[in-house]
Amino acid sequence: MALLQRFRGALSLGSHLLRKSSAIQRTVNPNKFFIEPSISSSLFINPPVRSYSSDLADEEPPQKLTFDSITQRVLKVVKAYDKVTADKLTPDSHFINDLGLDSLDHVEVIMAMEDEFGFEIPDREAEKLLHVKDVIRYIADKEDVYE
Repeated sequence: MALLQRFRGALSLGSHLLRKSSAIQRTVNPNKFFIEPSISSSLFINPPVRSYSSDLADEEPPQKLTFDSITQRVLKVVKAYDKVTADKLTPDSHFINDLGLDSLDHVEVIMAMEDEFGFEIPDREAEKLLHVKDVIRYIADKEDVYE
């Protein structure tokens, strides 16, 4: 009997915590050993609706990446960085020695590449990407694009 009272006490305490922490309120019936949900939020009554095809009907499908398109996009991102002069930029340029960037600038350029191509470059790999051509090769390998 004492065990059953402890269980009911723990159940009501858990129910109290759930009620305070979530949008779904939970009620406890002491004669039952489970929690019955009761919906109290309008979020669950009127869920948001997504439409995937109607807005994109006029747009072209994304084009397949090529090595040349990757090269152009990488050069565009590096040119857009304010500390880089366009006349020094080539695929063989070294970020620190040729372009005059410091380590923080290098990290910011890598983050811009992540934003441009939509995936994360691990720090261990980013440390190895010292030339523009290294970034191009890394992205091409990641996207399975070969010359």
